[in-house]
Amino acid sequence: MKLLIQRVREASVTVDGEVTGSVGHGFLVFVGVAEEDTIEIADKMIDKMVKLRIFEDENGKTNKAIADVGGNFLVVSQFTLYADCRKGNRPSFVKAGNPKLAEELYEYVLKSLRDRGFEVGAGVFGADMKVSLLNDGPFTVMLDSEEICH
Repeated sequence: MKLLIQRVREASVTVDGEVTGSVGHGFLVFVGVAEEDTIEIADKMIDKMVKLRIFEDENGKTNKAIADVGGNFLVVSQFTLYADCRKGNRPSFVKAGNPKLAEELYEYVLKSLRDRGFEVGAGVFGADMKVSLLNDGPFTVMLDSEEICH
């Protein structure tokens, strides 16, 4: 599983001209799922993400987690996080999980964050989405389960 996390002042996702999810101060998270991903891996990744201390404290140091600053989430599925660009000029996506598994784990991430008390906006799995954001920093972090869970 890969989570591309952007600290944002605001972000929204639009499908067919309608906003399906938005967030103010918080995280815009793109979720990529690999075939070997499981609920256990998702739990570890979610736990790591919510504990990331990448918000500034009163001294300007990145020392606060998202809950410490009252932030929330906009979560968007993105299989292209598993693009393999090593050969040729057209990316291969063979490392991305099958759509059924990916959708199940994407929905699990949404539910888990909501169960933790966060407001969670979302994209639409598999849809052509337009994402707008005002990146804060910019501050962007990639969490990869190959590094976090193994």
